[in-house]
Amino acid sequence: MIQALLQSTAATAASTLPNPVRAVIFDMDGTLLDTEAAHRRAFAETGEAIGWPMADDLLLSMVGIHRDENQRMLAAHLGPDFPLARFYADSDALFEAAVDAGILLRPGARLLLDHPAQAGVPMALATSTAAPYAQQRLEKSGLLHYFDVVVTRSDVDQPKPHAEPYLLAARLLRIDPADCVAVEDSHVGVRSAMAAGIATVMVPDLLPPTEELVLACAQILPSLTDLRDLLLATQ
Repeated sequence: MIQALLQSTAATAASTLPNPVRAVIFDMDGTLLDTEAAHRRAFAETGEAIGWPMADDLLLSMVGIHRDENQRMLAAHLGPDFPLARFYADSDALFEAAVDAGILLRPGARLLLDHPAQAGVPMALATSTAAPYAQQRLEKSGLLHYFDVVVTRSDVDQPKPHAEPYLLAARLLRIDPADCVAVEDSHVGVRSAMAAGIATVMVPDLLPPTEELVLACAQILPSLTDLRDLLLATQ
């Protein structure tokens, strides 16, 4: 069903993007950086190590969601005996070790970022990661210089899926949200961008699109390289 919807909307998807695109606002984890998979591995390995193995459905349900909400989800799902503080201390150590070993970019990330940079199109980042960790990861991966604005979890009262992160990014860029394109990998992130009135392109990472998102997104693409080609076609 979803594949049929993708095929039926592909022909007109480009026309739903603003033309010209005056700004691009990116998610970070799972969109530009291959960190969602590292988080998932750290959570799974920590759960096994402390005797609380976690089902894949639970791990996937936390993709794209800020840390405070993830903690509430784990506590609600696993109960009061779950050692939440220990779990996060141990999983954070595993994740940071993976980051220190080198942050991998999602395929096509640098190629995609080079295009608006060369065209003089401003770019922002809207992430559920808190400061200063977001900036540190961008710097370590060599991407920080691409962005005119970085909006983190620390900058908003209401994180994704609320519209505030994307509305703040557009406001700081001084660009009308209707003239922007958002790039996301998660369901929560897509809903945030769409709530802000921004044409949204989903490039899935760990989560496939739902039927709802297929209908709502401007486009769903298999890679960031395909998105670069789509943006070129709008010019």
